[in-house]
Amino acid sequence: MTFKQQIVMPSVKAFAAQSATTPLESWSLERRNPKPHDVQIEILYCGVCHSDLHFARNDWGMSVYPIVPGHEIVGRVTAIGGHVKKFKVGDLAGIGCLVDSCRECDNCKEGLEQYCAGGVFSYNGQERDGSGITYGGYSKSILAHEDFVLRISEKLDLAATAPLLCAGITTYSPLRHWKVGKGTRVGVLGLGGLGHMAVKLAAAMGAEVTMLSHTASKEKDAKRLGAKKFVLTSNEEQVKSVSGYFDFILDTVSAEHDYNFCLGLLRTNGVMVCVGVPPAPATIPAFNVIFGRKSFAGSLIGGIPETQEMLDFCAEHNIVSDIELIKMADINEAYERLLKSDVKYRFVIDMATL
Repeated sequence: MTFKQQIVMPSVKAFAAQSATTPLESWSLERRNPKPHDVQIEILYCGVCHSDLHFARNDWGMSVYPIVPGHEIVGRVTAIGGHVKKFKVGDLAGIGCLVDSCRECDNCKEGLEQYCAGGVFSYNGQERDGSGITYGGYSKSILAHEDFVLRISEKLDLAATAPLLCAGITTYSPLRHWKVGKGTRVGVLGLGGLGHMAVKLAAAMGAEVTMLSHTASKEKDAKRLGAKKFVLTSNEEQVKSVSGYFDFILDTVSAEHDYNFCLGLLRTNGVMVCVGVPPAPATIPAFNVIFGRKSFAGSLIGGIPETQEMLDFCAEHNIVSDIELIKMADINEAYERLLKSDVKYRFVIDMATL
């Protein structure tokens, strides 16, 4: 195997959860052996997603320990395999939620790798060659096949770009799929890590954006981010003013809430899309979608082509996430703050502190 730069793969410093009940702590991991199409990245920044917390604490009952979270990864290419065509040493690059897929199913052929039944996530995933479990971005370096590595623009603040790899694409994908653009009336429910990106992206696409929030103090921020209107969801008069108003509502809330509230705000043929993951099932009477021919849908992240499209769109429109930069040693405190929604609007780890 020929590499364009000598790759030495010693133990890689990382932070890991050893069980669902212990805090994350320093750990060393062994990356899989590099392959001819691999791109090796020195991780400079890694965003902190709420999913990281869920996996670290096994909230979804699927965690394999030790687990190294992190799927909003940006850094510089330090080495490439001999067959790599898309990157060179020194390039800025990123890795999001996916590091592999089957490449053969209809979803993969259409650039929808996120829906591949054989997709491999950046951490807590099983390598397709059976070589082991994947470890994420709370570490000094990572490598993946060049087809799952993304180009990062030099124009953007690198730390603030990291959350685009999950929060950015999670909101961009449904906006693009349902053709949000100029003249579209968009409601965004919830102003958090996902919601603040949804406002920025929908506004950049030309939509009229309304923030729907139960917190009055968020109005100023919502309008700074690009919202034209703000509706306090506990205010009956404000809610009444947008009844049957929206073409599209993006629901970013992961806490339990009534989906029927948003369905009542949709126009005829309106679409409501969920990207948040509440812990309990929803009850939606059929009448709430039959009358008005409304659609209730969900969306995951995006495939690799769409994720690159999103990154290029953000570079063109100078869009990044609003972040709080933290040290690696502060991750457990950051998780506790995440539970309280005490962040504006995304934590990003400076990996130089690991």
